[in-house]
Amino acid sequence: MTDFSFNPRYLTKDKKPWFPIMGEMHYSRYPKKYWRDSLYKMKAGGVDIVSTYAIWIHHEEIEGVYDFEGDKDLRTFAKTCKECGLYMILRVGPWIHGEVRNGGFPDWILKKGFEPRTNDPAYFQEVRKYYSKIYEQVEGLLLKDGGSIIGLQIENEYGHCGGLDGEAGELHMSTLHQMVKEIGFDVPLYTATGWGGAVTGGLLPVMGGYPEAPWDQRLTEIEPSGNYIFTHERNDHNIGSDYGFGTGITYDLDKFPYLTAELGGGMQVTHHRRPVAYASDIGAISLVKLGSGVNLLGYYMYHGGTNPKGNLTTLQETRATGYPNDLPEFNYDFRAPIGEYGQITETFKELKLFAMFIRDFGSELCEMNADIPKSNPLYPGNFTDLRTSVRHNGRSGYIFVNNYQRRYPVKNHTGVNLKVDLENESLHFPSIDIKDKDYFFFPFNMKIGNAVLKTALATPLCILDNETKVYIYYSNHHPQYNITGDLGDNKIVTISREDAKNAWKVNLDKEYLIISNSAVIKTEKEIEIIGRGDAVIKVYPAFTPVNYQTTYPANYLTECLIRNGFEYIGRDGDFTVYKKKIKHLDVNVRYECVADLSDKKVYEINLDYAGQNLADCYLQISYAGIAPDYIGMRNVLPTNSIMGKHGKLD
Repeated sequence: MTDFSFNPRYLTKDKKPWFPIMGEMHYSRYPKKYWRDSLYKMKAGGVDIVSTYAIWIHHEEIEGVYDFEGDKDLRTFAKTCKECGLYMILRVGPWIHGEVRNGGFPDWILKKGFEPRTNDPAYFQEVRKYYSKIYEQVEGLLLKDGGSIIGLQIENEYGHCGGLDGEAGELHMSTLHQMVKEIGFDVPLYTATGWGGAVTGGLLPVMGGYPEAPWDQRLTEIEPSGNYIFTHERNDHNIGSDYGFGTGITYDLDKFPYLTAELGGGMQVTHHRRPVAYASDIGAISLVKLGSGVNLLGYYMYHGGTNPKGNLTTLQETRATGYPNDLPEFNYDFRAPIGEYGQITETFKELKLFAMFIRDFGSELCEMNADIPKSNPLYPGNFTDLRTSVRHNGRSGYIFVNNYQRRYPVKNHTGVNLKVDLENESLHFPSIDIKDKDYFFFPFNMKIGNAVLKTALATPLCILDNETKVYIYYSNHHPQYNITGDLGDNKIVTISREDAKNAWKVNLDKEYLIISNSAVIKTEKEIEIIGRGDAVIKVYPAFTPVNYQTTYPANYLTECLIRNGFEYIGRDGDFTVYKKKIKHLDVNVRYECVADLSDKKVYEINLDYAGQNLADCYLQISYAGIAPDYIGMRNVLPTNSIMGKHGKLD
């Protein structure tokens, strides 16, 4: 059995440093028949751990009537994670927030004669019954049984967004922790929210950071986010600010590694506040957290979804239930890396840059401390000084640069000579211009075989480890590699940042790098190519195309491409190029207004694609809506809506 643990600096896997990528997906918010497809997409994006809430009101909306069928089939979801080669952290609540009605509590819990989230024995008795039902679903699927579940999160934001604080709060968390173990949960990692004054009960604290605050009750522009500043401060004071601003950290920082479970993979809109999260918003935060010493990148959400229909009520958070925000009744797209209907977004590709790097270089990064220079600005409102950090082990490492602040312009810097001061050496990088919205990191003193890459104006993406090692770097500058020693059989290949975003590393008969606008997904069967237009694929290492009789493992990738309708068209430097012409189908779209009311119009849209061989269909609608002046927003709100294969329109 694989051994998982942690020390004060990082997680460990079989006693070795382990830097995983974690992504949140809620099984009860996504159709069961597409779980496997989506989990393979998450894996292709570099995710190692799937985190998921078991949402109480989804499973026991009516007291004593449990529903673990269909899309709520937790057992099958956990099994599917295992079959797809993914680990799982189960977030059992009982209160989970998650933009759910009552924070996940069934209505009937609120009608009992006790106050939820207190140390009342009657409340603990109800939680024990619910926890026991969750355990029944996953019994035999824990890591110790050969299953996928390596961890449990207890409660959520306890002591910050409701609940008790101080000694009473610590007792509450430790009581729940003891309860899950008594019921039978036996996993190596037990986690708890660590931000905003939340209490942890001695559990492994996990942090978060969002680019904006859709829950903020103000209707105006809010302060620039501190998540774009390199800092040793782990707390995001704005998470949960609809309940109150975070008051700090309650645990001993020296005893626990810096881990995140809720970096915003996007943002869910509220009725009163509708910020749009772009790929660069999420990418810049990821880079800043890496430069600040994070050793787990965990995203909430990584996969969007749709709220199920309740038997008694709607199941989204609303002000009518006493909560601060009104959320969409069904839509939970979150502008996540993978959208509500399984669509891969630009954010997915942006985050894949970091995931591919961490997969091959993360274990070394775990042991590199964050050294933040005094010249680094302390406050996000400083738009003038350059933001930098260095992670190193005393000999080698990376310099991180962020010149990005969401929704605010920052100063351009020309002719910058980045510098790293080590105990026995000072390293100077070639001159570079750093523009507003730039963010990147460069290596220094990286060993490549018997050689040392002293500096480079390029960023490592991954390593192809075949007969010889090929180091893939990306850069939009002249990379200017400064190398001492002999590379030997090792090789450096440089691609553009755009190509790196469209790069996919797959391991078949050997390791390949595929560059394609289409998604390249490896399943248990073969390679799947998912695209919406003419597909061009570039493959490295290059090889001579083969005929249809080729058998595994010789040039297996070529066989997959040919079988998927791709044709060999030539070479582009080190890459072999294939192309597939996508036939554009004729789809008749009809719409009519079926209701013209005082406050809204209702349209019915019909698509006629009978007889067409379609695996999926997306409808994109461009429209402009008029917003009332009183909500403090621009009058015209252009936006897009997408209908996916589930036939729902948001």
